[in-house]
Amino acid sequence: MPIQKILVVDDSKTELHHLSDVLGKRGYTVRTAENGDEAMRRLAEEKPDLILMDVVMPGQNGFQLTRSITRDPRYAGVPVIMCTSKSQETDKVWGMRQGARDYIVKPVSTEELMTKIKSFD
Repeated sequence: MPIQKILVVDDSKTELHHLSDVLGKRGYTVRTAENGDEAMRRLAEEKPDLILMDVVMPGQNGFQLTRSITRDPRYAGVPVIMCTSKSQETDKVWGMRQGARDYIVKPVSTEELMTKIKSFD
């Protein structure tokens, strides 16, 4: 099933605006959340086809949130791409262990992001 609806979870309004703009211009429907609680509310309102997840956020971090989402039977089929400034190999390995299906380091290359999203189509 092609990816159409994307949930972007990031505590940075600048990053949310940038990613929403990039994805919106390419025809994706984008919803945003600034923290874990808001992300869970968005998920309950409408299940996305893909989630872009920041790691460093107040409260529940992206690793914890990814683990919660990917282990929840309602959302287990929704791929999560970690989208973070944490660039260490150990961070990537840990993110994948939490259930993420891919990992992108900020600043995000639009070309790399589109390639990764299309890989789930």
